[in-house]
Formats: sequence, C-alpha cells, structure tokens
Amino acid sequence: MTAIFVRKPVQQLILPALYSLRSCGYLHTMAKCGPVESIIKNKLNEALQPSHMEIVNESFMHNVPPGSETHFKILVVSEAFDGLPLIKRHRLVNTTLDEELKTGVHALSIVAKTPTQWSENPQQMESSPACRGGFGK
Repeated sequence: MTAIFVRKPVQQLILPALYSLRSCGYLHTMAKCGPVESIIKNKLNEALQPSHMEIVNESFMHNVPPGSETHFKILVVSEAFDGLPLIKRHRLVNTTLDEELKTGVHALSIVAKTPTQWSENPQQMESSPACRGGFGK
C-alpha cells in the first residue's frame, strides 16, 4: 500500500481545530463567548429564530489585541430567508447587527441559507485565509 501525503498550509491544518474550540454557536454551547459574540448570538436568535447557527470569532487571526472581538464569521439557517435573494438576506443580518457594526465589529462574513438549502447541502464553515496584516501587506 502506498501512502499519499498532501502538504497543506499550516492555517488549513490548525484553523479548523481552532474553529471548533472558538465557536459559540449551537454546536459548541460549552465554549465561552465574549460579550460581543454573545450579543450577536442573542440578536440573531431573536430576529431570525434560526434552526442552525454557527458564530466564529476570527479576531485571533488578525493584528488585534488578544481577546478582541472585531472579526466574525456567521453561518445562519432561517425560515426568515425564504423567498429572499442573497443580498437581502445579508442586509437582514447586517440590519440586525447594525449597532455592533458601528461600534467595533470590523469584519463580518455571512453565510445565510434557508432550511431547504441547508437540508440539501449542509456544510461546515470553511476556514478563512490568513490575515495579510492590513493595508495590503
């Protein structure tokens, strides 16, 4: 039997494990959320009543102080998205989190699906690329 080794960048090997440790969504209820992440979770729960949601604080991947809550990735599945094009789904999430986006959340990546879309193609949240240090560095 021949073994095949595929070399991957370190972030592709490490980040998925960190995601599972850092996420504070439904799947990872034992993880400790920061205050901003908790607010995001509560607001999205209240506004969208999701059947599935994952929230990942990606701030640790960027040039910010430890413990920052400035960069988030969200996967949310909700009936509220039925009949809405993708841009309106994103606007709904952005409107729900308007205060957070004005007061410290610098980046928000959104995956917004209907329950039908989710049941046809459930997916794990993909890792984001490594930060380049800002300003194109």
